[in-house]
Amino acid sequence: MDGNGKQTESTVMVVDDVHASRYALGAVLRRAGHSVVPVASGGEALTELDLRLRRGTLPDVALVDVGLPDMSGFELCRRLKSSPTTAALPVVHFSAVSAGPGFRCRGLDSGGEAYLSVPAEPEEIQAVVRAAVRGARMRTGAEALARRLTLLSETIVCVQAARCMTELVRAAAEGAARLTGSPAVVFVLGEEGELYRGLSRSRARTSLPDSEAHETVARLIRGLFGAHTGAHGTVVPYPLWPAGFLRPGKAEDARVVVARSRECKPAVCVAVPAHGPTDEGDRLVTRLARATALAAETLLMYQVERHVALTLQHSFLPQEAPEVQGAETVVRYVPASRQTEIGGDFYAALTTSQGVLAAVGDIAGHSLDAATVMVEIRHALRAYCVENPDPRILAGRLDRLLQHFHPDVTATVCLALVEPADGRMRIANAGHIPPLVVHEDGTAEYVCAEGPLLGLGLDRPPPTEAVLGPADRLLMVTDGLIETRGTDLAVSMEHLRSAAAGAPPGAATLCDTLLRCFGRDREDDIALLALRLGGTELG
Repeated sequence: MDGNGKQTESTVMVVDDVHASRYALGAVLRRAGHSVVPVASGGEALTELDLRLRRGTLPDVALVDVGLPDMSGFELCRRLKSSPTTAALPVVHFSAVSAGPGFRCRGLDSGGEAYLSVPAEPEEIQAVVRAAVRGARMRTGAEALARRLTLLSETIVCVQAARCMTELVRAAAEGAARLTGSPAVVFVLGEEGELYRGLSRSRARTSLPDSEAHETVARLIRGLFGAHTGAHGTVVPYPLWPAGFLRPGKAEDARVVVARSRECKPAVCVAVPAHGPTDEGDRLVTRLARATALAAETLLMYQVERHVALTLQHSFLPQEAPEVQGAETVVRYVPASRQTEIGGDFYAALTTSQGVLAAVGDIAGHSLDAATVMVEIRHALRAYCVENPDPRILAGRLDRLLQHFHPDVTATVCLALVEPADGRMRIANAGHIPPLVVHEDGTAEYVCAEGPLLGLGLDRPPPTEAVLGPADRLLMVTDGLIETRGTDLAVSMEHLRSAAAGAPPGAATLCDTLLRCFGRDREDDIALLALRLGGTELG
């Protein structure tokens, strides 16, 4: 703006086939501080705009005579508005011919912003041009803000969907880079002082500063925050901000936003180069920092819960099966990947008055609650089998326990009571994958044993009877070993049967072979129990 509030430094294209008229309009506009691009026809205007588009120097407004020699000014306007690259260019039609309101209507209908009757007073010409440029810039600014808000929303969705801190800080850094058009780095300082770092893709492929620089950032975050909450932005000058975090090997100031949702909760630091945007970009980065702080708090709380659940499971699920008289048992437990919630898988191998009781089960759900119910079920099973180890009776008692104490919880379990003297088995299955018998001759078959889930209060069918040969192996697994999203469970069970049949001899070898085949990067916990009559094999 100049001292009179007039728009200056705009570029105006004047499209008129009359030289004197082009000159007169150009003179008026130049006196107001505008740059003028004069052209004599619609075709010449399209060519000039194409050249300027390649250079990134489109004019701010076009003044177009309605009576051009090669096409009407209305047709030129329609062509400009139909192209995505020039649709935002404001067009003002003008004419020295008095044609009534018809020309004005045609100009507006073709996409023009205004219509001038010339000759006109210089003040009117300048005011119309200023209004057209101002309206276009407001629309462009609103569209840019809408795009940034869309980017912010998409980034927050990615941050909230992160399954681990690595995913969270990377998503936040990439979103900050897209919002500001600059390299970005995001730090999360946990409650115990642990520091997580994420880089935008443009920065992530290069070497990173050493651990001393990370500690400098951690101290900086603590110093900026103290005991405060909320979000705060500031510029951190070099050398307080370590060199190389934003651009490889470059010492520069950083514009940082630090955020924390509540006192003593994780602190988030979003940093971009200090030369970046300082208005709406800062506000959007602040919103991103707040959202990242909330997501980090939730995710770190989940990690604590997951650690407790894993500790609970490891405490009550021994990595080696206890010795049982007359049989060798091998167990394996593999928790789901770090990005997945903990489940309620369990196994047990117990010596009873009537033989060896082998059990594998899974509590529905993935949480600390599921792990807690798993512990209850496993302890109840140990207590119940002292009185009566019959699998059907045990399944019924566990079913009633769930109904009474956990009416909203269901579970699957497979119970097999094996008599070591003759290999006779009685099996009760409550909605679980049936046990698999792997024979010495390289074949394997599932024992047909079915029954309803625990926790539903339904009648239990009689136990299935089968015989385990001297060299046979009984295999019981949870569905986490083989269940794959999008694959029918029956297909996965057949893959398991085929792999088990081809496994080398030995109970431990069977379990380890199946884990190598199926147990990598699973989305659910895995529990396996293999039993063989006779001597003991190191598992």
